[in-house]
Amino acid sequence: MRQNTAGTLMAPLAQALIARASDDPHEAGALMDASVILQFYGESELARLLQAEALKVQPHYCQPAARPARLRLLMLMAPGGIADNVPLECLLEDSDIELHHYYLTDADDDLSRLPDHDLLFVALCETEANRPLLRSLARRLTGWPRPVLNVPRHIPRVARDSASRLLSALPGVLMPPNLRLPRARLQALAQADGAQAAATLGLAFPLIVRPMDSHAGHHLYKVDSPAELARALEQMPGDEGFVAPFIDYRDADGQFRKYRVMLIGGRPYPAHGAISSHWMIHYVNAHMAESEAKRAEEARFMADFDTGFAQRHGAALRAMDQALGLDYWGMDCAETADGRLLVFEVDTAMVVHAMDPIDLYPYKQPAMQRLFAAFRDLLFQAAGRPTPKLA
Repeated sequence: MRQNTAGTLMAPLAQALIARASDDPHEAGALMDASVILQFYGESELARLLQAEALKVQPHYCQPAARPARLRLLMLMAPGGIADNVPLECLLEDSDIELHHYYLTDADDDLSRLPDHDLLFVALCETEANRPLLRSLARRLTGWPRPVLNVPRHIPRVARDSASRLLSALPGVLMPPNLRLPRARLQALAQADGAQAAATLGLAFPLIVRPMDSHAGHHLYKVDSPAELARALEQMPGDEGFVAPFIDYRDADGQFRKYRVMLIGGRPYPAHGAISSHWMIHYVNAHMAESEAKRAEEARFMADFDTGFAQRHGAALRAMDQALGLDYWGMDCAETADGRLLVFEVDTAMVVHAMDPIDLYPYKQPAMQRLFAAFRDLLFQAAGRPTPKLA
C-alpha cells in the first residue's frame, strides 16, 4: 500500500508473486499479496479469485511486528476487498503488535482453530455479505476467553439505514434518513409523479441515491428531479439502494468541507479534512496536493482539533459513541451553519494512514502518530496490560 501510494509500478511484482504461487501451490501468502496489488489497478474480479485460491490453502496469515512483539492481536476477517475489513495494518505499521489475519469463509467455521492470541478484534465491516458471519459471531463470541474489541452484535448499527435511525435523534447531530428501498420503489420515485411519491416517504428532491455497500462515491448520484433519478437508475447496479435527502452544506465562501474523524475508546481524533467546490468530496478528488491554502486549513483543523471541532461537538460525539457501542469506528461529517454535526456515514473500516508525502503534508505525521498511539493504548488497556513505551 505504501509503495502504491508513492506511485511505484506494482504490476511486475504482482506477476512475480503469481508465478511464485504457480511454482509452489503452498505459497498462499504470495497469492494474497498479489490479490491486494490487483485491487490497486481495479482488477477486483481477478483479485477475488486469487484470494479465494489462497484461502483454500490456509485461512491464517501473520504480519510480524516491526519491533519486538509485546502483544498478539487476532483480526477476524471476511473474504473480499480492502474495504471489506478494518485495515488495522495501517495503524500498526511500525508497532510492537504482532498482527494475525484469520479469514472466516462460512458462518459455521470452526473457531477452535483460531491461532493463540492476547486480544481479538472483529474486523469484518458491515456489508450484506458479512451479515450472516456477524450474526454467527455475535452468538459464538459471547464469553470468549480473550478480550474482544468491536463486538459483532454492535457492528450492524453502522449500516446507513440503521445509523440514521439511531443517530438522527441525538442532540447536536444531523444525519438525514437513509431509506433502503428495492429497485421497484426507486423506479416509482423516478416517474412523473415521483415528487409526490417521495413526499409519502418524507423525502423531497434533490435526493442522494446509491446502491448497497457502496463507498468512496462509487455509483453515488445527486438527482434534482424524477427524470434525473431515472437516468441514474439506468447506471446504478443492484436490486436495492439507499435514498436520502441532499443537504447543501456549503460554507459562506461557497466551498464544501468534509472531515474524517475516528473514535478510539470513545475519544475523537482527526484523520483528514478535505475542501472542495464540489459536494461529493473524497480526499483524492479534493485536489489537496495542488492547493497550499487547502493544506494550511487542514493543518489548522488538525492542530486545533481538541479545542475546536472536538469541543464544539463534544456532547454529540459522546452520544454517538455510546449509541454505537463500538471500541473503534469513524465517520465522515461536516458542520452545518447552525452548528450541528452533519453525519454522512459511520463505519468501522474507514482507511486511516500516514502514507501521504511528508514534504506536502508535514502536519499530518504528528496527528497520525497520535491517533496510532491511541489505538495502541486501546489494545494494551483491553488486554489488561500497561502500555509499554516504544523503544
